[in-house]
Amino acid sequence: MIWFLIRRTLLLIPTFIGVTIIAFGFIRLLPGDPVLMMAGERSLTAARYAEVMRAYGLDRPIWEQYLTFMNNLMHGDLGVSIITRKPVLTEFLTLFPATVELTVCAMIFAVVIGIPAGVLAAVKRRSAFDHTAMTVALIGYSMPIFWWGLLLIIFFSGILRWTPVSGRISLLYFFPSVTGFMLIDSLLSGQKGAFTSAVSHLILPTIVLGTIPLAVIARQTRSAMLEVLSDDYVRTARAKGLSPLRVVGVHALRNAMIPVITTIGLQTGVLIAGAILTETIFSWPGIGKWMIDSIFRRDYPAVQGGLLLIAAIVMVVNLVVDLTYGLVNPKIRHGG
Repeated sequence: MIWFLIRRTLLLIPTFIGVTIIAFGFIRLLPGDPVLMMAGERSLTAARYAEVMRAYGLDRPIWEQYLTFMNNLMHGDLGVSIITRKPVLTEFLTLFPATVELTVCAMIFAVVIGIPAGVLAAVKRRSAFDHTAMTVALIGYSMPIFWWGLLLIIFFSGILRWTPVSGRISLLYFFPSVTGFMLIDSLLSGQKGAFTSAVSHLILPTIVLGTIPLAVIARQTRSAMLEVLSDDYVRTARAKGLSPLRVVGVHALRNAMIPVITTIGLQTGVLIAGAILTETIFSWPGIGKWMIDSIFRRDYPAVQGGLLLIAAIVMVVNLVVDLTYGLVNPKIRHGG
């Protein structure tokens, strides 16, 4: 197991170096001058422009900027935002709880609906429920997040007026951030109606972000259950006269959960990537919206640092999933 852990960890090194190259080069491929974007409507003299370029190291060759970036990274320095003048790591950590809150709720939504739907589809194979569930899952997986989000906003916020359109809580409530998680902070504030307002703001972003993982989990659960239900030990359990609920819930579902748990872990990366679009649609003040705003403002350090931190989180989650799967399945460890 130790060698398996070492091999998996070593594989992350070239992956991370590749991510640094992509994160560094991506923002520089886009048209637009970061100094002019920072100046906004203020006019800059040639001397002032050259001074700002020199101050941020933007006047040096690209390769030299990359080496400086890597050297700072090795010392734990992700740089300072060109626009806000705040450390990138500080901004990331301030906004990260909002993204975590949204992704956790989306994953809970996907698991709570996806696993029962997959189990029922497998138990009632080739029934109307099976065909309907898998068709809906396919539609949910294929639907563009932007279009899906706008549809929900038009129907539930515009026509029915059941949910807010954007933000994390109504402007009527104001309290200091304690944990960064709005659901917890609204409860701690003791203000009547604050928690309800926070929940209502979470509903639509959670549904939009959780739709694709829900579809994947439902289909994976159905496939795993169909495979397990045809095994000899399940047939033996049925022959012993055990109730269908016990056969499915205790004997079959427990073994079918191994690939499903792996899928849930891998979907974390999908959620973080999807959060960028979802937060933009709903003006959710998290990492995704911050990244999009930074790209539009050509904030080189913010985009570089944000991409690296997101990639690092996804890689760590995938490593944990690999190790967990290696623990329960020795073939994975020996096969590398």
